[in-house]
Amino acid sequence: MSIKVIEGLCVGCGQCELSCPEDAIRAWGIAEVDDEACTECLVCQGFCPISGALEVEGA
Repeated sequence: MSIKVIEGLCVGCGQCELSCPEDAIRAWGIAEVDDEACTECLVCQGFCPISGALEVEGA
């Protein structure tokens, strides 16, 4: 399982980066997830203001 950023929806607000307890997201423009650091806790999805901008792959 991994978290994928949907580039057409991400507005680069940085809420996912600020909310990530593992510091696995960088949001300089479009957000990027470090798959090695990400524990797939999904906290970022809860803080993202854009529905569908972060999705789970391989679930």
